[in-house]
Amino acid sequence: MIKISKISLRWLRQAESDLNAAKNSMNSKNYDWSCFQSQQAAEKCLKAFLYNRGYTSIITHSLKELVMEAEKREHLFSKIKSGAKYLDMFYIPTRYPNGLAGNLAPFEFYEEEDAKKCIGYAESILTIVKKLI
Repeated sequence: MIKISKISLRWLRQAESDLNAAKNSMNSKNYDWSCFQSQQAAEKCLKAFLYNRGYTSIITHSLKELVMEAEKREHLFSKIKSGAKYLDMFYIPTRYPNGLAGNLAPFEFYEEEDAKKCIGYAESILTIVKKLI
């Protein structure tokens, strides 16, 4: 096991905080924010892993791309590829009314089932990352 760097620890702590916020948002019925915060938690913990493996600059917000990069370093990431791809769908449309087709705003569109699924995927990604750093 590699010792966790200070920058990675900061990213990991923020990921955990974002996941906690996602759960709080779900409990408050703010399902759009819960989905977005889940995506953010997953993104930040994947970045924590990559920073801990020596990356110095990571620009993408795509979880699929981050997992593909992490997979080059550790095969366990193949288990969460589909969850990462799913969470990518919540980066923009959960925050912007013009990110969705139709007339519903994000707060009207997303439901509890969406939030639960997003939280579950984010938790899976966080669990793997914590095992590896």
